[in-house]
Amino acid sequence: MKKILSLACMLLCLQFLPAQKPSLTKAYNFFYDKNFVKAKEMIDLCAQDAKLSTKAQTWLYKGNICYFLANEEYSAKQKDAAFIIQHPDAPVEAYAAFQKSLELNPNAEAMDMFSAKAAMKQLYPLLLVRGVDQLIEKDYQAAKNTLGMSMASYEMETPQYPMNGEIYYYYAYTMEMMGDQTNATAYYRKAMDDGSQNPYVFVRLMDLYKSQDDRKSVETVLEKAKNTMPNESSIRLAEVDYLYWIGDSIKANQALNNVSASELTNVDDIVNMANFRIKEKRYDLASSLLEYANQKSPDNFVILYNLAICKYYLHEKAFNDYNDLLLNDNAAAQRAYYKQVSDNMLQQSADLFEQARKLNPTDLSLLNTLRSIYVQQQSPKAEEIDKIIKSLEKK
Repeated sequence: MKKILSLACMLLCLQFLPAQKPSLTKAYNFFYDKNFVKAKEMIDLCAQDAKLSTKAQTWLYKGNICYFLANEEYSAKQKDAAFIIQHPDAPVEAYAAFQKSLELNPNAEAMDMFSAKAAMKQLYPLLLVRGVDQLIEKDYQAAKNTLGMSMASYEMETPQYPMNGEIYYYYAYTMEMMGDQTNATAYYRKAMDDGSQNPYVFVRLMDLYKSQDDRKSVETVLEKAKNTMPNESSIRLAEVDYLYWIGDSIKANQALNNVSASELTNVDDIVNMANFRIKEKRYDLASSLLEYANQKSPDNFVILYNLAICKYYLHEKAFNDYNDLLLNDNAAAQRAYYKQVSDNMLQQSADLFEQARKLNPTDLSLLNTLRSIYVQQQSPKAEEIDKIIKSLEKK
């Protein structure tokens, strides 16, 4: 009984322990000892304090603590991919704190700490990394804000480490994802003018100009891209796309034949090349490319769907070849071969559509084609798919 009472007394005493008080001195001491996590805990208390939150020194401390904490965590992440960053928004907090410090007193200083002006010019790489993470998470508004800070930091003076358009590229992509084509176009151009070597800056800018039916601008960007990266496969495929866009299929085919599939390493480029082959009805070549893309990027709906389509058309070709030989009594072996190829391609198509269906079970185009295949195979699955289609059409 005494033990129970003692425990109850201890718990009661803990409730009345004084809460940690905000202290700039303690925050600085933690910072000086490079214990940036503890320093942040303390400076956050100071920033919430009615009196201390009005001091430039508080925000200068907070900016430096968050800056060094971000550096420490992102450096650890570079060394070990398994490391989990605990304070991902530290760069954003640092930038905002330095801004606040400048508003309150542009001349605030502290020993062994950066001034707000000096620190803000160095924050752009950390802000870029955070902004890209937010972009990957599809938090476009947050990415816009963070990358906007990164650009502002980058443009404060001639940067120590030129980014060659990467900040502008990611900001432009964010704008594009948010449906702001005007700013997307402007910032892709800015990335290009900042010396970008990223082919997707040029490719996406060309696509935007094509959507505006601005042929002259497309040609200008394409010429710039070819001069900047003459051997880049993405640019050469973009030229093929441009030639198809203006209706010059002969030149497009010639340009496409000059791109070797063996030089393609990027999955998007492989898929694009396959799509061009589909446009030419070269389903055998497209199928080979998409099978390679599927190995590099499994469980990709677009790849699986397009590969299933290619297999379906290869089935049709083999079936037509089989039919052409029906009246030829001397071609029994050939007929059997084409029938086997046709059946095999049809089954492969069904299997691939089923894989794609797991990723997008409500795609009506896929379901209708799959139902058609099962009807041809006289499979009971046709009725199952038919019920799914009817239920979806009622919604």
